[in-house]
Amino acid sequence: MELIFIALTPVFIIAFYIFYRDKYEKEPVLQLTKALFAGVLISMPVIFVERLLSVVAPIFGLLRPAYDAFIVAAFTEELFKFIALYFLFWKNPDFSEKFDGLVYAVFVSLGFAGFENILYVINGGILVGWTRAITAVPAHALFGVVMGYYFGMAKFFPAIKSRYLQLSFMLPWLLHGIYDLILMSGHPVLLWVFIPFIIFLWITGFRRMKMLSDNRSWTFKEKS
Repeated sequence: MELIFIALTPVFIIAFYIFYRDKYEKEPVLQLTKALFAGVLISMPVIFVERLLSVVAPIFGLLRPAYDAFIVAAFTEELFKFIALYFLFWKNPDFSEKFDGLVYAVFVSLGFAGFENILYVINGGILVGWTRAITAVPAHALFGVVMGYYFGMAKFFPAIKSRYLQLSFMLPWLLHGIYDLILMSGHPVLLWVFIPFIIFLWITGFRRMKMLSDNRSWTFKEKS
């Protein structure tokens, strides 16, 4: 029970913070719960697809860390998050502001991160739990911030909807892939950039949250 508590604590802390940052019209708890459970539910097909993709991983030789990072892990996980986000919330009447896209994307990401974290912590113990509490779980949330930022822009700037939807998937995939490649490669040079990369994710994540939160009344003309 202690391990599960350690695994889920960062998830609920971040979820509460995102809920708090939604200043104007907070999302219904039912919708937020749905987003969290959607993240949990996609974990099953994600695990299945990742195992299938891993079968051919040895043929990539020296490029295997990049394949594992960008294709097996990042592509699969961000794709299923995006699918869940789009089909559950794109036409949802509670999705009434740009910031709502960010909220729902982060909650889907946190649902997935929570399930994944339980598996890692049960197998790896308390040290793994505390390490992932300050790295992997916040990283999933920050990938969700990027996805939700562009998802919200796509919803309310229909003239360039398709471009923003592409960015909503492509950028989290790229950032997630870089994050995993740094860790999977074990290369000393790449490991040196891990902390700066995490700082970059935090700074840009908070900036995106602030932009959507402080500019509720954006119009396409103003920001095109």
